[in-house]
Amino acid sequence: MRGLLFLVVACLPMWASAQLRSPKFSNEFLSLGVGARGLAMSNAQVATVADVTAGYWNPAGLLEITNDYEVSLMHAEYFAGIAKYDYAAFATKVDTVSHLGISMLRFAVDDIPDTRFLYDANGAIDYNNIRFFSAADYAFLLSYARKMPFLNGLKVGANFKVIYRNAGNFANAWGFGIDLGAQMAIKAWQFGLTIRDATGTFNAWSHNSDLVVDIFTQTGNVIPENSIEVTLPKATFGVGRLFSFGENFSLLAALDLNLSFDGKRNVLLKTDLVSVDPDFGLEVGYKQLVFARLGIGEYQQVKDFDGSQSGSFQPNFGMGVKVKMVNIDYALTDIGDQSESLYSHIFSLKFDINKSAE
Repeated sequence: MRGLLFLVVACLPMWASAQLRSPKFSNEFLSLGVGARGLAMSNAQVATVADVTAGYWNPAGLLEITNDYEVSLMHAEYFAGIAKYDYAAFATKVDTVSHLGISMLRFAVDDIPDTRFLYDANGAIDYNNIRFFSAADYAFLLSYARKMPFLNGLKVGANFKVIYRNAGNFANAWGFGIDLGAQMAIKAWQFGLTIRDATGTFNAWSHNSDLVVDIFTQTGNVIPENSIEVTLPKATFGVGRLFSFGENFSLLAALDLNLSFDGKRNVLLKTDLVSVDPDFGLEVGYKQLVFARLGIGEYQQVKDFDGSQSGSFQPNFGMGVKVKMVNIDYALTDIGDQSESLYSHIFSLKFDINKSAE
């Protein structure tokens, strides 16, 4: 546990300086989660993740991989297919004490109409002049995890990530940041800590103002300027435990506490110093071949039109099956609302690959 606390204390000065010049929200697409297993458990993964998806959830978890290689793929569509979310990852062993992983994410809205040239020179509408562009966010994560020689059982990891965001030809940004992670088992309990954007992730935005200056001037909008945006650090502390019932059944319970330090947020616990957003997940397994999953998270206070407030939360469900070296996972997940139209069906695949025996 001392190793986990050290990571928090070491980053406090950097967090304080980042808050002085940073917006409240940035790079939020990196908070969606990856893999149908994790999404079905409401993102409660930091302490218990033990496969290739650890490159996203907690890089220290890569050390739990027992296969020579692991590959994960996911495709999701949100808001009736308007937004596309894709994820791919690869992980392998470096040696007996260190593992390596690579992850790629894309969240985008494609085929957005550009109607700047809808009217021709004579003032008539010409639909052939409509052009289309994409607003897309990309992230590339290089993960490294290593077992520490002290504090028996302590595993640490880090991500170096590159962010690229673009809105057609109108604007784009490059960003760079670092995530830190740790896991440790104490008897039957598993503990984990992830610090995202530990040093602050800096996005440098470049705007092609010449493309919009005429229209923005006519409509009274502010002409965008080049700027630097900083993603503030966040921390997630997780705890989990696996229970066995006979030889066939198991129950994995996991709780994550998501901590933000940028003032009060609309979450379950909030103070001026820290806001705490809990996620809870369960996974029931049969012979480690078939799984049923449940998660609860995203608790918020909703203000109604009459001024009263009520609490809401996001339920998630899912299942998984392992067929030889292939894991097929499914999640039914909401986007922060109880409306049926916003539920999404998400599938992901994970492949366990081992070298042929010589």
